[in-house]
Amino acid sequence: MKNKTLHPEDFIGRSEDVARMLIGAVLLVDGVGGRIVETEAYDREEPASHSHGGPTPRNESMFGPPGRAYVYRSYGIHWCLNFVCREEGHGAGVLIRALEPLHGMALMRARRGLQEPRLLCSGPGRVGQALGITREFDGRRLDQPPFHVLAADEPSRIVAGPRIGISKAMELHWRFGLAGSRFLSRRFADPLD
Repeated sequence: MKNKTLHPEDFIGRSEDVARMLIGAVLLVDGVGGRIVETEAYDREEPASHSHGGPTPRNESMFGPPGRAYVYRSYGIHWCLNFVCREEGHGAGVLIRALEPLHGMALMRARRGLQEPRLLCSGPGRVGQALGITREFDGRRLDQPPFHVLAADEPSRIVAGPRIGISKAMELHWRFGLAGSRFLSRRFADPLD
């Protein structure tokens, strides 16, 4: 892998810009992972974000330095992985919604209990399970083990649309995906997809 490792300064931008930049990047956790094909941006200035009401014990990491993990449990079941962005104290992040699995397939299959590559990491809960994400990863730097995030090696054709599973700020098209990827959690309405 000749791609540049992403460092905290690469995550300082607005969440929607970082979410776009991450499409095509490679995410590895202890050597297991793949190409990021779908993300969602969140910012404290919009009501769908966990950070909208300010810091709490649950979302504290979202207000931390950029380039760190924010991990939360969804519906009391799934661990979801976000990348903190913007300046420290702001409260913004990017949810990793889907990966194209590339490395550690056997371990991802064992963790997920299925064989079909398309379903291993197509959704934020599936990403968390396939990568072995737990609360212990919360607040960890993304440029240090167990994480390794590599910049996309070529420009990606990106589609955008409304975020999934929210009831507020639905007018924001802050869900981004790799056009034509079969590993998306859900298709986009965009004609490029």
